[in-house]
Amino acid sequence: MAHTDGTITISVNGEHKRVAAGITIADLAQSLGLVPEKVAVERNLEVVPRSTLAQVTVEDGDELEIVHFVGGGDHAGTIADDSWTVAGRTFRSRLIVGTGKYKDFEQNAAAVAASGAEIVTVAVRRVNVSDPKAPMLTDYIDPKKVTYLPNTAGCFTADDAIRTLRLAREAGGWDLVKLEVLGEARTLYPNMRETLAATEVLVREGFKPMVYCVDDPIAAKQLEEAGAVAIMPLGAPIGSGLGIQNQVTIRLIVEGANVPVLVDAGVGQASDAAVAMELGCDGVLMNTAIAEAKDPVLMAAAMKAAVEAGRMSYRAGRMGKRRYADPSSPLSGLI
Repeated sequence: MAHTDGTITISVNGEHKRVAAGITIADLAQSLGLVPEKVAVERNLEVVPRSTLAQVTVEDGDELEIVHFVGGGDHAGTIADDSWTVAGRTFRSRLIVGTGKYKDFEQNAAAVAASGAEIVTVAVRRVNVSDPKAPMLTDYIDPKKVTYLPNTAGCFTADDAIRTLRLAREAGGWDLVKLEVLGEARTLYPNMRETLAATEVLVREGFKPMVYCVDDPIAAKQLEEAGAVAIMPLGAPIGSGLGIQNQVTIRLIVEGANVPVLVDAGVGQASDAAVAMELGCDGVLMNTAIAEAKDPVLMAAAMKAAVEAGRMSYRAGRMGKRRYADPSSPLSGLI
């Protein structure tokens, strides 16, 4: 029944309102600052077709529910330029790939291209004097376009590692190098005493060593204090494909380091690379995971995508962990 002032009383989303008698639902929606085409209306427990909102008039005592869609999540921020720097050199790709175990140099080059890597590790080996015209890696991967990172793979003493890198610098002028000094052949775990000794010598001689090490925050800090330009803790034994076995210590290394931290060794699949990046690492180095895949080129592309996704996930900021459920959609305004 209309009031003496020509208004009627209705309920809108549980709140009593007085509106002009004869008003249509569409007019009511507009008076509330809503766009009729973007809402759904229930009148006295019956849905009113949107096409009739401009014809249906509101009557005294009507109970209306007006709903619309709301977001169930937060909006992502813009993705700014993201690069990383080691020893004064800046790179965009955070994936470093090795150059061993491929069936040939051609496949290796194709995988590097698919990975988007700007750095490749290279081993220093004797020239085949019996066939000096045999193809060489530099014929397929141009060191002027991709940064070569000479490493000391296969070295079990500090002296051997230092000797190898001196030859590498003489051969190509490289001072940014990857140091690894292995402890024994079965696990290929680093010998940290020899690794630290080699780091100190190399730094004195002007090298900029990126150092393979155990996933130990104390050892990592000692290497940094000795002059290592990057810390490269293993995720799992070299070539094992087991993935990151101790995320806690990797994260502790990242939190304590003032130089780049890159997971080196143990990656087996794309999700492993994403995890490394989500832990806050600056990059990931891998060889076997790509070279021994059934399709190395496709795996290289997968690893590229995983590293990029993991990095974006880290930058976005992980949601907090909770013991109980928390609904995505807000409870306020529930019908």
